[in-house]
Amino acid sequence: MSFRRSRRDSDVVLSNSSHKDLLFKFLIIGDYGVGKTAIVRRYTEGKFSSNYKITIGADFAVKTLDWDPHTKINIQLWDIAGHERFGYMTRVYYKYAVAAALVFDISRAATFQSVKKWLSDLREKVTLPDGSNIPVVLLANKGDIQQVAITTEPIIKFCKENEIGSWYITSAKENHNIDNAMLYLVENVLKAKIQDEIRDSIKLRDAPLAKEKTGCCKS
Repeated sequence: MSFRRSRRDSDVVLSNSSHKDLLFKFLIIGDYGVGKTAIVRRYTEGKFSSNYKITIGADFAVKTLDWDPHTKINIQLWDIAGHERFGYMTRVYYKYAVAAALVFDISRAATFQSVKKWLSDLREKVTLPDGSNIPVVLLANKGDIQQVAITTEPIIKFCKENEIGSWYITSAKENHNIDNAMLYLVENVLKAKIQDEIRDSIKLRDAPLAKEKTGCCKS
């Protein structure tokens, strides 16, 4: 995957009085093998491959949107390795995030069972300036696979119980609903009015060191 580094994790740059360059950090989280890297590459590069190297730690790629004649939005999509879940390093990777896509493999029920723990870990570690949750979208990935392990009813119930505003059946292979899911996140970030001074205003919840060291690191 091709990745670009920036000097700041999440920031807003005003180039002049009539034009805004916004930078948002989105997290792509979920178990190993659910297709997070494929989603990021499809969205940022328009490419798909069935053979990706295992993500170690975290990587990110950048997508630029010409939102309107006066606004350009640069999105950093952070691909968090599945084995990092609930570990100490997720606090570092989550820093300055303003939205997240929670991904599972619709053909593997076990990955859906894991999303609640991923969501809990996320909400424990990062919030909006007013203390509310960052926008989250749930992606039931690999929708191109004909035989799936779960039906939509549990997904709908999970989103309702955990205040997730939207979910999509996606396919990085067929480029299905990837753009729609990311558009949902962008719109909700803008709606939350956190585009100004993001780096200084995003709050990270502090947790005792002992708590950070606990948790399962299984894939």
